[in-house]
This record gives sequence, structure tokens and C-alpha cells, in this order.
Amino acid sequence: MCGRFAITLPDDAMTQLFDAVPANDLPPVPRYNICPTQPVSVVIAAEGRRRYGPMRWGFIPTWYKTPTDGPLLFNARSETLAEKSAFREAARRRRCLIPASGFYEWTREGETRLPWFITRADGAPMVFAGIWQSWEGPEGVRVASCAIVTAAAKGEMAALHDRVPVLVAPENWALWLGEKGHGAARAMVAPEDGVLAFRRVGTAVNSNRAEGPDLIEPLES
Repeated sequence: MCGRFAITLPDDAMTQLFDAVPANDLPPVPRYNICPTQPVSVVIAAEGRRRYGPMRWGFIPTWYKTPTDGPLLFNARSETLAEKSAFREAARRRRCLIPASGFYEWTREGETRLPWFITRADGAPMVFAGIWQSWEGPEGVRVASCAIVTAAAKGEMAALHDRVPVLVAPENWALWLGEKGHGAARAMVAPEDGVLAFRRVGTAVNSNRAEGPDLIEPLES
């Protein structure tokens, strides 16, 4: 799964990378400890253009009466994406790309949670596969929300955690966004062994209130 991640890349670099039109209310960057329910920047295809704007990380199904009316759905399993009633329609019609610099996972040593920061081994930005939805609440309140699609981890990553975000390669961005025909399911695969690199970082990130570049620094041996 992916329960925390970081984005340190400037918005103008991201809009150039995706050839997207930016919104005026993007969340601030850099951010080193993004948690579910916080706003994240995502890419969608709308009205013939790619758009880069904020969404709540935590998918809100249409039948929720409030954003907290049920479980917090910040991840969606690729294996059941087309079957789950909460995600089925979004998987068909509302897919997005969620850029990141890296994400965190934890292992345990006794009672201590040991954090790891995972990046692409080649240093390129990560681009998570996501789905999104516009939820309408009382008095016309609207919230755009998203979830990160995950798959079973492979290779060395599987020893760290059994789930991993689906990374969408640049050649599949148009396919995933629905700009290029059908077959987006072909993009829903876990990163192959060697694509990801991971390093132990300090336990400060165990707090969801922690922030700052020190969170992703390698732990001194």
C-alpha cells in the first residue's frame, strides 16, 4: 500500500512534464510527508487538455453523506478495481496521474516501526496511477478526491511490503488518462525488480505531523 509520500518537484516542472494547464490553488511544494485526507496535485484529461490541480487524497464514494461517512479509501487494489462498486465507474471514466518524488513504507523491529523511503532507482519522478471522483455534499459542497492504485509487489520490494503503487510509464500516460483509446488495464502492473530503490530513514516520519527535508535523508549507519 501507499500511506505517505513526498513531492519535492516544482509545479512548473510538473506542468511542463505533463504538458498540463495548472490550477491557481495548487498545494505548496516541497512536501515531505503527505498523508491521506490532505490535498495532492494530480493530472487529469478534461475538455481536450491535461489539467494539473488539487484533490483530496482519500476517495469519497458518491453515496457517502459526508467525507468521513465510511472507510478512508486512499488506495485501490488493481486486481479488483473494475469490480468494487466504489471504484468501478471511476476506473472506467476518471483516471488520473499523481506525481511523487517517493513514498514511505514501514517494517518492524520488535515494537519499533522502521520507516523506509522508496524512490525510482533512476532518479526520475514517480507517476502513480490514480482514480478520482467529484463528490457533492449538502448545500452544493463539492470535493474532488482521488486514490492511488496499488498492485502486488515484486522482487526485492516484496520483502519490504506486499503492496506497491502502480507506476505509469510516460508512454502509457495518454492511455491511462483515456486520451488514447482503450486498454488502460495494461498499465496496471507493479514495478519490476530493480526499478525501485529504498533506504532507511529516521523515525521522525512516524509522526504524521513531521515535515521537512530531513525526513528523506538516509539514516546514518
